[in-house]
Amino acid sequence: MCHFHQKMIVRRYLTCQPKLQPAIEFGNIMKLLCFITKPDFEKEVGAWYSRWQTFLKERTINPFTGKWFYTHKRIRSAYRSIKTNMPYLFTYLKYPEMNIPNTTNHLDGSFTHLKTLLRVHRGLKKELKLKIIGDYLDK
Repeated sequence: MCHFHQKMIVRRYLTCQPKLQPAIEFGNIMKLLCFITKPDFEKEVGAWYSRWQTFLKERTINPFTGKWFYTHKRIRSAYRSIKTNMPYLFTYLKYPEMNIPNTTNHLDGSFTHLKTLLRVHRGLKKELKLKIIGDYLDK
């Protein structure tokens, strides 16, 4: 999982300027993602969760239906995203000989150039587009 995209997923849940203290703290932990080791990041996230565990488990009951839902769904979703993707966030460190970057910026830029190349040649049939893509990737 690319660090940039994981940070954007969390930011989408928390917003750019969260109001609640747990969301502010979690956002600050996310800012450390690119500069911290896996054990330290796991420790920070674990400490945050243990500090705000009861807050995250708060429930609200709908007065009309009587059903409950979690009060802080978005913060819970941000935490769950990190918890789920934690094994994949530091994959680039497992294989130092491959020199894998921690973000996909280089890859995204390459595909933008390829999309532009295909856009210039509008009206091509699918077979010819696939040939262009194959030729571009073989370079």
